[in-house]
Amino acid sequence: MIWLTWRQFRGAATMTAALLALLAAVLLLTGSGLAADYTAGIASCTRGDDCGSFYNRFFEAYQLPFLASTLVVLILPALVGLFWGAPLITRELEAGTHLLVWNQSITRTRWLMIKLGFTGLVATAAAGVSGLAVTWWSGPLDQSAPEGFALMDPLVFSARGIAPLGYAAFAFALGVTVGMLVRRTLPAMALTLAVFAAVQIAMPLLVRPHLIPPVTATFELSRENIDGLGISREGVFSANLTAAIPGHTGSWVLSSDLVDPSGRKIAASGEMGVIPVSTTSGPCALSGAGPQAGNACMVEINRLGYRQQATYQPLERFWPLQWIETGIYALLTLGLTWLSFWWIRRRLS
Repeated sequence: MIWLTWRQFRGAATMTAALLALLAAVLLLTGSGLAADYTAGIASCTRGDDCGSFYNRFFEAYQLPFLASTLVVLILPALVGLFWGAPLITRELEAGTHLLVWNQSITRTRWLMIKLGFTGLVATAAAGVSGLAVTWWSGPLDQSAPEGFALMDPLVFSARGIAPLGYAAFAFALGVTVGMLVRRTLPAMALTLAVFAAVQIAMPLLVRPHLIPPVTATFELSRENIDGLGISREGVFSANLTAAIPGHTGSWVLSSDLVDPSGRKIAASGEMGVIPVSTTSGPCALSGAGPQAGNACMVEINRLGYRQQATYQPLERFWPLQWIETGIYALLTLGLTWLSFWWIRRRLS
C-alpha cells in the first residue's frame, strides 16, 4: 500500500520537493547577507530617530522578497488541501478502483490509514518546514517591519512559526473528508477551498484575539502614539491618534482610542479627535511654533487628562499564541480524521 500510494502521488511530491528546495536555496543564499546588513545597520545607528530611519530603509529594501516569502507560506496549506487532500479518496471513488482494493486482503480502514498517514505527513511536513525556514530568514525584517507588517500582524503571524504546520494538516484532512462526502473531485476542491478560507478568515478575526485575554491599558499621549496635532481655521484643536503603543513595539493592537478625562471615546486610531484646549493662549496657542511648542502642548493635553486607551496582544505572546492556535488546528484535524474513518466504515460503499 505504501508503494502504491507513492506511485499515485510521486508526481505531486516531486514537484513540491523541487519547489521547497528552490525556496530553501534562495533563503540560504540571501539569509546571511540579510542578517549582516541588519547587524551593520543597528551598530551604526543610535537608539531613537536614527534607528527608526534605518528600519524604514532596511524594510523597504527587502519588502518585495518579504512579501513574496510570506505569500508562499500562506498559500501552501491551501494548495495541500486542494491538490493533495481533496483528490486523495475522491479520485478512487470516481474511478471505482476503491472497490477492487477493498475486495483484496487490505481492509478499507487500513487502506485509508496508509493513504492518510503517508500522504498527510509528507504534505504537513512540507508546509511546516517552509514556515520555519521563512521565519528564520525574515527574523531581521520582522524586527524592523512597520505597522501592518509586524510579526503579530494577522497575516504575518499566520506565515511564521509552527502555525503553517497546523494549517496544512487541517487543510489536508478537510480535503479528504469533503472529498469522501462529495465524491466528485472538482466540487470537492471548490468546497475545500471555500471552507478553509472561511476558517482562516474567522481565526484572526474572531478566535485569535481571545485565545489569551488581551491587555487593556491607558497611555499618555506622546510622539509615539500621536501622528499630528492640528488647529483648524476656526481655532478647533485636534489630535490624530495612531495604533502604536508606547513601550510595546510590535504588539497586535486590537483597538486604540483617544479618550477624554471621563473615559469617553473621542476618536479611534487614524481619526482626528477634537480636544477642547485654548488655542489663543497657553501652550497650544496659535502663536506657538517649533518642536518645543509642540512638546509643551502635548504636556498640557496630558495634564488635562486625555489619554490613549488600547486593547492589544503584546509581542511576548507570539509563541504562546502559536502553540495554542496550532493545537486548535490539530484538534480539528483529529476530528476530521475520525469522521473520515467513521464514514468509510459506515456510509461509504
